[in-house]
Amino acid sequence: MNCSVTSNDINDSGGSIGNSKEKIEPDFSDTGSGDTSSPDFYIPSDTPPEVLAYGSDLPQLEVGRSGKIGALTIELEDDNDRRKTIVRDLFTKGPLHAQRALYLEESLPSMAYLYIMSTSGGILQGDRYRMDIALSKGACAHITTQGATRIYRMERNYATQIINVNLGANSYFEFIPDQIIPYRNSRFYQTLKMRVHDTATMIYSEMVVPGRVASGESFEYDICYMKAVGLNQVDQLRFTDIAILEPRERNLSQLGILSDRTVVGSVYLLCPTSAVKSIKEEINSTLSLNNDVMAGASIMPYNSGMIVRLLGDGASALRAAISDVVRITRKAILNAEFTGIRKG
Repeated sequence: MNCSVTSNDINDSGGSIGNSKEKIEPDFSDTGSGDTSSPDFYIPSDTPPEVLAYGSDLPQLEVGRSGKIGALTIELEDDNDRRKTIVRDLFTKGPLHAQRALYLEESLPSMAYLYIMSTSGGILQGDRYRMDIALSKGACAHITTQGATRIYRMERNYATQIINVNLGANSYFEFIPDQIIPYRNSRFYQTLKMRVHDTATMIYSEMVVPGRVASGESFEYDICYMKAVGLNQVDQLRFTDIAILEPRERNLSQLGILSDRTVVGSVYLLCPTSAVKSIKEEINSTLSLNNDVMAGASIMPYNSGMIVRLLGDGASALRAAISDVVRITRKAILNAEFTGIRKG
């Protein structure tokens, strides 16, 4: 099973076809520097004022010092000789790491599965993390996390995470991390930039739970600010989406925000325009039968993809709905089955 879309399908959809020798590099445009030794490399250039308001000095380790930064750069390419997607380059700076590529799908043996791991167990005050992931033409990959992203309690400052993804022509990428768990008094900003070729497909999901509910914490964090931007291969804007959760400032149980639900999620799906309508209709039809979540898909501007919003009462319910979105999309784009995310 080949991961890439055929050229006939691309021409019919009005997309452009990339050079067969195309090389996709990680996107360093967020900071204007690819110097991983510079603290500025790990600090978002667009940190919003709502988050900057929590800025303060750290008496132990300052922001940007060793021990407070993490980096992960992954470059994936389609290896024609081995008939599978391989990791061409991998750079890590603790605590972020990635497991070697595995090939788990019988119906899609060329797809690389990777697991992102952290040796710290969670994100602490003053931490600045950054991930850069690139797929060259025709590459096909699924990345998830080893477990939930825990945002630990903070007395000073805040934590940030930059995620840059760059997809070449005809590539296919599923990035499905586990839930974010913001602890009491935590402050977190994540900025996601997806640069996806018009002929490529990317699915990214995020899910935020109310906190450590079993420990009696529910909506006791200060702020969880999530920003996502989608572009095409010539940097034309496809969408911008911002979610600001400030339970101490706003009543999240209000109608129009979370209502009586406690877990919120989003799925961003960028794909060739010819596939958007049919995928959206099948997603909405499938999710309407799910009594455990409130969900719906809306088409993005320029018919370039869709955003799926989800509300539920538990991470497992939203995870199942997200799996439905992945299953429908993979079948529509690659004509391959999705047997689920393997964790063990």
